Amino acid sequence: MSQHDQSHQDHGVKPYVIGFVLAVILTVIPFWLVMQGTLDKAVTLWTIVIFAIVQIAVHLKYFLHLSLTTDDGRLNTFTFLFSALIIVLVVGLSVWIIYASNAMMMG
Repeated sequence: MSQHDQSHQDHGVKPYVIGFVLAVILTVIPFWLVMQGTLDKAVTLWTIVIFAIVQIAVHLKYFLHLSLTTDDGRLNTFTFLFSALIIVLVVGLSVWIIYASNAMMMG
């Protein structure tokens, strides 16, 4: 069995169930922390950010099946990361230009 065939067989229901359970856990914990309100605002915010980054990694691995172990997965991962970089640059620089233009007009 070739590596390409094996990678397609690995996309059964199990990775989706694992990803879903992890996504629910990574959503419930920060929600519970916010609802409890016992932590400092800064600690709660950083906890939410960390859980969000971990959840992004879970989605990329279990739902988009991005991986660095195969040649095809490596190519897909780098293509995704390059696309994400371009989107962040376009949106970020657009916001920066709009903010700078507004600051110049309002003087």
